[in-house]
Amino acid sequence: MKHPLFIYNTLTRRKEHFVPLNEDRVGMYVCGPTVYGDPHLGHARPSITFDILFRYLQQLGYKVRYVRNITDVGHLEHDADEGEDKIAKKARLEQLEPMEIAQFYTRRYHMAMDALNVLPPSIEPHATGHIIEQEELVKEILANGYAYESNGSVYFDVEKYNRDHHYGKLSGRNLEEVKNASRELDGVGEKHNQADFALWKKAQPEHIMRWPSPWSDGFPGWHCECTAMGRKYLGNHFDIHGGGMDLVFPHHECEIAQAVASQGDDMVHYWMHNNMITINGQKMGKSLGNFITLEQFFNGDHAALTQAYSPMTIRFFILQAHYRGTADFSNDALQAAEKAYERMMDGWHRLLALKAAPSSSITLEDYATRCAEAMNDDLNTPVVIATLFDACRVINQVNDGSATLSQADIDSLKQLFTTYLFNVLGLRDNASGEGNGIDLTPYQKAVELLLEVRRNAKAAKDWGTSDLIRDRLAEAGFDIKDTKDGVEWKVR
Repeated sequence: MKHPLFIYNTLTRRKEHFVPLNEDRVGMYVCGPTVYGDPHLGHARPSITFDILFRYLQQLGYKVRYVRNITDVGHLEHDADEGEDKIAKKARLEQLEPMEIAQFYTRRYHMAMDALNVLPPSIEPHATGHIIEQEELVKEILANGYAYESNGSVYFDVEKYNRDHHYGKLSGRNLEEVKNASRELDGVGEKHNQADFALWKKAQPEHIMRWPSPWSDGFPGWHCECTAMGRKYLGNHFDIHGGGMDLVFPHHECEIAQAVASQGDDMVHYWMHNNMITINGQKMGKSLGNFITLEQFFNGDHAALTQAYSPMTIRFFILQAHYRGTADFSNDALQAAEKAYERMMDGWHRLLALKAAPSSSITLEDYATRCAEAMNDDLNTPVVIATLFDACRVINQVNDGSATLSQADIDSLKQLFTTYLFNVLGLRDNASGEGNGIDLTPYQKAVELLLEVRRNAKAAKDWGTSDLIRDRLAEAGFDIKDTKDGVEWKVR
């Protein structure tokens, strides 16, 4: 199976023709959340980015095994090797079991992803469920001479590895730059070199989360989980590994080193990274007071927000920017995204209501080809959205009576929107049920029946009944708009 899909490979720093290792199957691993707090915007962008890739690969006809992990151990407070486990710390402060914390926030994450219409992965492994695999990985690296034990902990020997291979090839750093950055930390301690990173950490007496190992009762280093779980579910060599660009160094750099040190060669063919999210031009952070959870966006309960924003507004906004470009969230930008999303859905609703003419008075562009070319150009979702808006302009011309379309052309536009707006971009339409997986036909029939009663009331000059139906529908969340040709309605 061959498709003209090009994706940007962070490892080679260029767009490359995507050729899977197996002809019709794709293995994809994406770093998932650390579940110690409510999901926020930082979770939304990679989840939506790789949801788009997952959807589009399936649209092209590939069978995709999509693995997205849950980090529920080993993600430490200060850096990858020092400090207290974030989940364990929260559990200690709230006097709960660590798995209670992990389970609670995993459910919250899933709820937010469902709201954003992010498809569930094929497999969602947890780090704590794969301690044995991580220990085996550490044993292999030790046996190959690229790690050492120190006081019950095991560290990766970066300097020795760099002599035989290249540590820093993903991030573009050399070992001296890594060492210089590492010298800012206090003391070498157990490590031979401050640039070395932990594969296994001996647990201190107060550390709650611990497992037995040949070296000590302890826990795996943060970087081990993705290498071990990716290899378990996708094999020693797989197609795509993704995540946010903040993971390029050290996390993904360390993953490459672990894979080569354990099995002798690279595990991943294409590395993909989405860019960061800023708020009003600033990096999102609790210390800056601009840290906003997804739930706060959905209900508007944050001092920095002037209103609530629907999950589809958030998704639409993210898709308006290319995944490798920055996305700056502000109230103005989100309000603009909300209006644009509503215009798009208005175009879809008008398309559903169009009456076919014997022939078309205008020639439709090949919108489907334009959308396919944009998606094949490294998932260029902004161009897909612009193309769909071009199609909306034609729909509006026909709706206004200044042009006509045949049934075949109307059907082709419906297929265009179904394929790219709903199936590929993953947007939902509450009014028609498209993209929801829910049949809203009975509700549509009920609203149409009420609007028919309202039309009859207006014809009889029964303005009281007409206004009552309009107002009650508005209270129920339906926007009713009278036009010269009748009435338009949508779910608010």
